[in-house]
Amino acid sequence: MVLKIFFPQCCNTADSGLLVGHWIPGHNSAVVLAVIHYPFIPGQVKKYLSQMQSQSEVDLTVLGSWSMPKEGKEGMDSFLKDLSTIFPQKCWLQLSREIGKRGFTCQVVQNNGKLVQDREQKNGDDSGEEDKIIFVHYDQRKVMLSQLHPVQEISQKSDTEPSELRLVFQTVAQSQPLFFLDKYDDGPLKLTHWQSEGREASIIAELLKQASVPVCIFLTWLLSLWHWFCSFRILHFRPVLFISSKLSTCVQSGYRAVHFKTVFSPQRAATHMDFMRKANIFVSFLVDIALGLLLVSWLYRENRISKLANTLVPVADRVAKELQELLEWLMGAPAGLKMNRALDQVLGRFFLYHIHLWISYIHLMSPFIERILWYVGLSACLGLTFALSILSDIVALLTFHIYCFYVYGARLYCLKIYGLSSLWRLFRGKKWNVLRQRVDSCSYDLDQLFIGTLLFTILLFLLPTTALYYLVFTLLRLVVVLFQGVIHLSVDFINSFPLFAIGLRICRPYRLAEGVKFKVLCEEPGTPLHLMMEINPIKCSSVLQCYRTPTYSCYPKDSWSALCKKLFVGELIYPWKQKTTKTD
Repeated sequence: MVLKIFFPQCCNTADSGLLVGHWIPGHNSAVVLAVIHYPFIPGQVKKYLSQMQSQSEVDLTVLGSWSMPKEGKEGMDSFLKDLSTIFPQKCWLQLSREIGKRGFTCQVVQNNGKLVQDREQKNGDDSGEEDKIIFVHYDQRKVMLSQLHPVQEISQKSDTEPSELRLVFQTVAQSQPLFFLDKYDDGPLKLTHWQSEGREASIIAELLKQASVPVCIFLTWLLSLWHWFCSFRILHFRPVLFISSKLSTCVQSGYRAVHFKTVFSPQRAATHMDFMRKANIFVSFLVDIALGLLLVSWLYRENRISKLANTLVPVADRVAKELQELLEWLMGAPAGLKMNRALDQVLGRFFLYHIHLWISYIHLMSPFIERILWYVGLSACLGLTFALSILSDIVALLTFHIYCFYVYGARLYCLKIYGLSSLWRLFRGKKWNVLRQRVDSCSYDLDQLFIGTLLFTILLFLLPTTALYYLVFTLLRLVVVLFQGVIHLSVDFINSFPLFAIGLRICRPYRLAEGVKFKVLCEEPGTPLHLMMEINPIKCSSVLQCYRTPTYSCYPKDSWSALCKKLFVGELIYPWKQKTTKTD
C-alpha cells in the first residue's frame, strides 16, 4: 500500500514542530498545510485548530511531528515523538530531515504505539514487505489560488466522487484562514506556511476594496432608477416593445443593465464561475469604455463630425440615384430578358415613387444631420458597443427604402410560389391537410380543375418578372444585412470575450489548471521517493469555451440550408423569425 504525503515547499526548511494538515477521506493520503513551531502549549494548539476548523470547514488535525536538526536542540526529536499520546491519531507521522540530504526520513506509528513503517531501517529486516511512502512537494500558494478544470464547485452535488487530486486542491483552497497567522503576529503560536514571511497584500488593492462598497451601492441605486423608468406602462405597449426589440441600441442598453446589476451587486461571488463571470464582464466594460473614449477623441478632433455630415447626404443621394437607374434598367429589357410589360411598369413605378419619397426625406433631414451626429458621437462615452449599436440603427434607417423594396418583392414572390405549389397539388389530385400537417388525396370537379389551370398559367408567366425584382432587391438587402452582421459580431465579441480569463491564463497560468505533472525531485537510498507536482495550465481554446459570456442575438439562428430555403421560397430573413407551422 502506498502512503502519499503532500508536503508544501515552504516547509522544507521550517523549524521543528507539529505538522498540521488533513487526511484525505477514502484515500491513503495526507495533506500537510503548516508547521507549528516549538515552544507551544498543546491545549492552545487544540483550541486554535478547532477555531480554524469552524472557519474553513476542513477537518484540520495534527498529522505528526517535524524534526529539523539544529544546534542546541538535540533532544527535540524524542520530545516530539512523545506528543503522539497528547494528539491521538490513527497514524502518527514522524518526519525528520538530516543535514546534507535533500530527502526526508519518515516513520509511521499507529495509535497503539506500534511502528508500522521506518524508512531508515535496512531491507534485511524480517518484518515483511514495507509499505511505500511517496512525498509529493507542491507550491502552496499556486495550489491555493488555482482552479482545477473542469470546474466542480464544492456545493455542487455529483453522482461521482471527486478525485484525490481535486480533494487536495479543495483542501488547500479552503484552508486559507489557517494562512492568516504568520510568525510576526503576536500570539502563542508560530506557524510556517506560504505567508509565514508576511502577508501578501497591496495598499492599492485594499483601498479599492474599501471604495468598492459605496460605489456598488451608488450604482445599484442608479440601476434601480433605470428599472423604475423602464417600468412605465407606456413602454410596455406592444408597438413600443416590438420597436425596442429591433433597435440594437435598446437591446444593448438592456444587456448592459443586466451586466451592471451582476457586476455591481454588493453580494460576494459565491462560486468560482460567478467570480470569473463578474471579472470578465467588468474588464470587458472597462475596455469598451476605453475604446469608446478613443473613438470620441478621434471624432471631435479636426472637425471630423462636420466632414462626416457633409459626406453623408451626397452618399445617400448617390445611392438613391443608383437605385433609380437600376429600376429604369429593370423596366426595360434587363440582360435581354422578355418581361411582362404591364407588371414590369407597375412594379417599377411603384418602387420609383418610394425612391422619390426617400430623397425628399433625406433633403428634409439634411440641416439637422450634423447636430444629430454630434450627439450620437457623444454616446461613444458609454462604450464602443453603444456607438456600434447606434451605427447599426442608423444604417437600418438610411436603408429603410431598400428594406421596404425587399419586403414588397419577397411577399409578392412568396405569394406566387405558394400559389403555384398549391395549384400543382391540385393537378395531381392532392391537397394540404392543415389539421394533420400532411398532403392527402382529394378529388376535384371539372370547374375547379379549369379555374386552377387558368390561375396556374397566369402565375407561371408572371413569375419571371416578380422573381427578377425579388432577386435584385434580395441581393441589396443581403449587402445591408452583411454589413449589420459585421457590426453585431463586433459588439458580441466585445461583450462576450473573456478578457480577464485570457489575461489570467497568460500572466498567471497556474490560476486555471487543467491537471498536474510530476517529476522526480529526489531519490536517495534510505529515504522515500520525492516528487515535485507542477500545474498544467488549461488551453486558451478551453478558456474561451468555458468562460465566454453568453450574449444576445438579433438575428434568428438558422443553418445555411434553412437560410437558402427561406431565400428560395421568399420568406423574410430579418427581423421576422422562422415559421414553425406551414401555411398554404
